[in-house]
Amino acid sequence: MTLSGKNALVTGSDQGIGQAIALRLAEEGARVVVNYRANRQGGEDTRARIQQMGRQAAAIQADVSDIADLGKLFQQAVAALGSIDILVNNAGIEKNAAFLDITREDYQQVVDVNMTAPFLLTQAFARHRREVKAPGKVINISSVHEELPFPHFTPYCMAKGGLKMMMRNLAIELAPLGITINNIAPGAVETPINRKLLSDPKLLQPLLANIPLHRLGQPQDVAGVAAFLASSDADYITGTTIVVDGGLLWNYSEQ
Repeated sequence: MTLSGKNALVTGSDQGIGQAIALRLAEEGARVVVNYRANRQGGEDTRARIQQMGRQAAAIQADVSDIADLGKLFQQAVAALGSIDILVNNAGIEKNAAFLDITREDYQQVVDVNMTAPFLLTQAFARHRREVKAPGKVINISSVHEELPFPHFTPYCMAKGGLKMMMRNLAIELAPLGITINNIAPGAVETPINRKLLSDPKLLQPLLANIPLHRLGQPQDVAGVAAFLASSDADYITGTTIVVDGGLLWNYSEQ
């Protein structure tokens, strides 16, 4: 087990990619703080499954778009496990709207969840690692849309692009503390956020035609990369994005 003795906080780990990452880190030996916003059942289910592996786990409710909640989340995570060695900024949302129609409220929520929350949590994490005088790992779950335009999802693409530059900057700034930071950029992954897509062959088939491996990704495909980046095998990797998309990014075209 490559993460034995390590403690991790995974935001948005009540379902989908976040849940898969939390479970995989636990399989590798980590103790895990699970975070959820409204899906308490999903958060408690993730926590219970981790505990069934014989790992310590806690489930903490927090809305990462709320700055007050963010501070409480990190403090409670440290209190639950004693320290946090690995931070996975996974929580994310998207809003489908034409640029001329998107509201300021939807814009702000997308940016707050996808970019501001990772910024502030990473800051709290780095201060914590400096205080305990120990290195750490930050893993951001970004998207192929940190590179790839996505019409009708402009705030989402802006936030993921910002997350890429945050990661590159902090790879330099946090290196003296022994903290590495990297992004994982999933493509089309089969998660609850894609229910509409999965149930509509008219939407799904053109997407599959753009993916050279001709299948959607699974949450476990992303979780395996996260476990690698959290391990000592990735100690010399920082400031990079690992794309997990079945080849979509370099084969994509608008239909």
